[in-house]
Amino acid sequence: MQATAQQLSGPSIETLETMLDVTYTWGYQETRAKLRDLYDKAVHAQWISDEVLPWDTNVDLEAPTAPEQLMPLFGSSLYEKMTPKERTALNIQSFSWTLSQFLHGEQGALLATAQLVDSVGDIDSKLYAGSQVADEARHVDVYNRYIHSKIGFSYPVNTHLKTLLDLILKDSRWDMKFLGMQIMVEGLALAAFGMIRNNTKEPLLKQLTAYVMGDEARHVAFGVLSLRDYYKEQPESVKREREDFVYEAARLMRDRFLFQEVWERQGLPVKECMDIALHSQGQQMFRQMLFAKIVPAIKKMDLLSDRQRQRFAELGILQFESWADPLADVEQSPKGAVSARF
Repeated sequence: MQATAQQLSGPSIETLETMLDVTYTWGYQETRAKLRDLYDKAVHAQWISDEVLPWDTNVDLEAPTAPEQLMPLFGSSLYEKMTPKERTALNIQSFSWTLSQFLHGEQGALLATAQLVDSVGDIDSKLYAGSQVADEARHVDVYNRYIHSKIGFSYPVNTHLKTLLDLILKDSRWDMKFLGMQIMVEGLALAAFGMIRNNTKEPLLKQLTAYVMGDEARHVAFGVLSLRDYYKEQPESVKREREDFVYEAARLMRDRFLFQEVWERQGLPVKECMDIALHSQGQQMFRQMLFAKIVPAIKKMDLLSDRQRQRFAELGILQFESWADPLADVEQSPKGAVSARF
């Protein structure tokens, strides 16, 4: 029996007490050329979902959403014992769970970027952050619409994602909001969306994802532009604290993709299923690829010390340090272009 939105959604309102300085910026002529260029790209790349997305598409939920090898339980004795009908039902639940977490992450990005508008100290950063608020609102809208009009039910926010979002929103330091949201959360989303776009055969989701990716690449570039020189001027103690935050955020985001709520909902042995998902070859590859944009961005910001390299190696993600970062992708794209590259 399929769950209803009411059964799975959790509390509809939650208030978080935060501390944040609000900064006026009176130096309107003191512009930062690269940020101004990024803002111009954002203005030209705005899109309206009703005009560019085929919302009348009939989504077949029983069709595979990804290669079977990427299914969290694939290859396990539990999976082998399932009937085709049970596997299809599990796939639908996992699909809803995954997109629900994207939806919750986009709301976190909406709230965090609104805080950046208040706290950043130059006018070009405020203007770009304002354009990103519009992007994030659009992302919340399209994922909410897709989930509830095409799938029919959603999942509450995963506890690991919620922990990270709360840390970012509660922190009063502007650079930690950039580091947590623009680099870590948005960087992971950019990579995850790239894999979904490359693997899904569902036309509406494929187009929706491509448009969102164009926005997300600029969002991560905003973080890299804002932080790439900042940490080089900071004392070692500050850089070590930021490296520790990055590492813990990486662990939280890795553990986020263990589908705990799906196993609970389906009445499956939760700990066993989480262990299978953690050690699944397909899922390990998926989780590693999530950091393909994060690691080179971290390196560009001088937060990849030998200590951090060792920890990234233990997470299996150090190999991405020489990959292109989103700033390079955006700088090479024409004004207003929607980048669909991964």
